[in-house]
Amino acid sequence: RPGLLEPLGVHRDHRGRGYGTAITLAAAAALREMGASSAVVCTPSSNVGAVATYRSGGFRALPQRRDLYREG
Repeated sequence: RPGLLEPLGVHRDHRGRGYGTAITLAAAAALREMGASSAVVCTPSSNVGAVATYRSGGFRALPQRRDLYREG
């Protein structure tokens, strides 16, 4: 049972201090305690800060996937 870790954010005044990584690790630990077999994130690759934060928390990037939608 995978757990989704989203969304995550750190106010710009507090960036670069490791808070994002700490939040990522704490959220992954909480998911594990709730019985998740893995943790996943889904963020645009253009969001460089988020990608860096998730990587620092131990996540690895997978190939990009394009969202599909149908006009209503």
